[in-house]
Amino acid sequence: MVQAIRIHQTGGPEVLCWERVEVGEPGPGQARVRHAAMGLNFIDTYHRTGLYPLPLPSGIGLEGAGVVVSVGEGVTNVAVGDRVAYAGGPPGAYSEERCLPADRLLVLPAGIDFRTGAAMMLQGLTSAYLLRRTYRVQAGDTVLIHAIAGGVGLIACQWAKALGATVIGTTSSEAKAELARAHGADHIIFYGSEDVAKRVREITGGEGVAVVYDGVGKDTFMGSLDSLRPLGMMVSYGNASGPVAPFDPLLLSQKGSIFITRPTLMHYTAKRAELEALGGELFDMVVAGKVKIEVNQTYALKDAAQAHRDLEARKTTGSTILLP
Repeated sequence: MVQAIRIHQTGGPEVLCWERVEVGEPGPGQARVRHAAMGLNFIDTYHRTGLYPLPLPSGIGLEGAGVVVSVGEGVTNVAVGDRVAYAGGPPGAYSEERCLPADRLLVLPAGIDFRTGAAMMLQGLTSAYLLRRTYRVQAGDTVLIHAIAGGVGLIACQWAKALGATVIGTTSSEAKAELARAHGADHIIFYGSEDVAKRVREITGGEGVAVVYDGVGKDTFMGSLDSLRPLGMMVSYGNASGPVAPFDPLLLSQKGSIFITRPTLMHYTAKRAELEALGGELFDMVVAGKVKIEVNQTYALKDAAQAHRDLEARKTTGSTILLP
């Protein structure tokens, strides 16, 4: 038996229950991992509230790092004793140990510790597919990244700068703005007091940006569309402020024949080869020091409810991890 966080109903942070659970031995194609750290992500709150429904009761959490303690039949990509990290797969990372599909695990390079591994996988792989697959950022592009002081924001900011882009970021406070500037942001817009689209036009000489990476959702959606240059790409990858309301697709032609996509990491890493390729790019950036992972908050796993409260209140910056 191990300790884990589980949910039996949807709702606020108070529905997160600290329980004893039976893990069992891994089945065919599975590995059992003893966690050293687990990542906290906004998608966890969507599962908790029911915005993204799970069959209940359920584990929660999509990201972790630790050591493989046993493997099931047919597993060849990892072995007992391997240092591994993962993002995605079935929810259940908020646990001292768990079994999961072994093909979701990536072996951590020697230069990346467990805490960094747990903090970087979901946000780092998200940044990888956003910048290298959904819209392939090129040198000379100007990009807009919402919530730039958050976990995905700080990673994407550094990565975009390394690719030669000009980075505009939105945030809510001067402290968060300073953090973003320290990670390469060229321009900061305070979305609480400034008109984002108007400032983007001023910064870009009226042209607009090549791509907007928007994980905020409802509050920023229309401003994001208005910030794009003709034929620009709107990437809506999250709902931190709530889901986007239905809209008329005719808006896309009116605003310059712009493109819009609503991607998920799951589809970009569905095949093992795709996961390994994206993971390899992420690991290379981190090991080379081009992307630094900021673990700015840690909580005990049993205090996951408080971690959720702080995340939803936008009290966190960079990455947050839970420790067993």
